[in-house]
Amino acid sequence: MSELSFEQMLEESLKTIRTGEIVTGKVIDVKDDEIVLNIGYKSDGIIPKNEYTNDNSADLKSMVQVGEEMEAKVVKVNDGEGQVALSYKRLAADKGNKRLEEAFNNQEVLTARVAQVLDGGLSVVVEEARVFIPASLVSDTYERDLNKYAGQEIEFVITEFNPKRRRVIGDRKQLMVARKAEMQRALFERIHVGDTVEGTVKNVTDFGAFIDLGGADGLLHISEMSWGRVENPKKVFHTGDQVSTLIKDINGEKIALSLKFPEQNPWTHAAEKYAAGNIVYGRVARMTDFGAFIELEPGVDALLHVSQISRDHVDKPSDALRIGQEIEAKVVDFNGEDRKISLSMKALQNQMEAPADLDFADVDIDAMAAGDAE
Repeated sequence: MSELSFEQMLEESLKTIRTGEIVTGKVIDVKDDEIVLNIGYKSDGIIPKNEYTNDNSADLKSMVQVGEEMEAKVVKVNDGEGQVALSYKRLAADKGNKRLEEAFNNQEVLTARVAQVLDGGLSVVVEEARVFIPASLVSDTYERDLNKYAGQEIEFVITEFNPKRRRVIGDRKQLMVARKAEMQRALFERIHVGDTVEGTVKNVTDFGAFIDLGGADGLLHISEMSWGRVENPKKVFHTGDQVSTLIKDINGEKIALSLKFPEQNPWTHAAEKYAAGNIVYGRVARMTDFGAFIELEPGVDALLHVSQISRDHVDKPSDALRIGQEIEAKVVDFNGEDRKISLSMKALQNQMEAPADLDFADVDIDAMAAGDAE
């Protein structure tokens, strides 16, 4: 029987490895572009930088220390230079795929950071295994720009798992739909007509603003934005504004909101402030052929008929007045039930000029003289 050579005995004492196998080795060298492992084989194992990390700017020497043990996956038994090509990333991806498979089978909610924003969706990484979330499943509303998700941690579930075809699909939308449904249920259990609620302006249109109440949106119609007149909601509210509103009505899933708080109703004390005979000040808000509407305060308008603008003849209000002009007038009629107030500038002019029209024949000259003497 022939004796084995030292080389043969050494080779037989070393383990055999196969492509795809998981090996454990000790780091014997760390270079700028690769990690060298002693894996108990006749050749050392090499992990190129791109098989350890996706970060091209990463410093391997600060990430891996000589002497530490590391697991890796065999990519090639002979890389062409007599060494074993290894991958740390692929081993991590395999472990990640097992993690994803478990999450898929259990419908577990996962959390991961968005690694890349793609044209058609988002790419997230779970333990080096990639999951694609299509744009249609990122949110329960249309997202024009997905770049805001870059680097963010998001929650999702796995709805399709086929790593052989590289189809691992995540869904964030269904989680958002389910949570909003729960928030909506809780909101409608909590709110009642007449309640004051806090909300965030979600969208502003020509006819009103939609307010996010946390579970459902409420509509603040333009007619309910103020006791006064609002010409353009977009000049009053902006997306993201925080507002405190009154719940005016709840009809199914529709919520009508209002900023006309009863305690702020300007007509509450109008009978006293605008009683017939009072002198008032106001601003010309709008004009028609028959007269001008004067805003006495937000929510309280009065009619100044064209015949009451001046003692001189006025064909139409715009001949004597302009929008925004401040005027002084006398209240000639107050109707609180119908919320109508009539004004007259002519009556005030008559009142102010009355002394000049006095008939001195009726004046007690002696009394005036006595008064002067005093």
